[in-house]
Amino acid sequence: MKRLSLAALAAAVLGLASPALACPDWTGAPHFGQIELWAGFTPDPYVRNITAGGTHNLATCGINAAGFVTTRPDFDLYWNGQSAQLTFAVESYADAVLLISGPNGEVWYQDDVYGSNPVISIANPPQGLYDIWIGSYDGSRRNPGRLIITEMGY
Repeated sequence: MKRLSLAALAAAVLGLASPALACPDWTGAPHFGQIELWAGFTPDPYVRNITAGGTHNLATCGINAAGFVTTRPDFDLYWNGQSAQLTFAVESYADAVLLISGPNGEVWYQDDVYGSNPVISIANPPQGLYDIWIGSYDGSRRNPGRLIITEMGY
């Protein structure tokens, strides 16, 4: 898992990069909805059908990451409570990438963990909004998949 710098966050996720670059924008409405989960949620895991991919190259956004995402987040999680771990995973036949902007300005990125599927585990996740982008490594679009959120191991 790669934690990205605050400078990369400012340039890409906070929208300080040139608008022509069409980088990730955390202020946009998520494509596939949102959910509010509390520590100890059931059923665990929470699973949401998504489509992986995008047309905006992360490499042109000042982010030290590879892959293509949409401008708006794909999904938003509002997290409440205290937990030892929160894990985000993507299952898709595409070579998916996962980008998450957390409530304290932290940004996580992952490409391949289980084959071409990304997984990000956050220890002691802070409460607040998690913006989630599910892209593709090669720029392909409309790749069916699933976003999995769990407090258990993946």
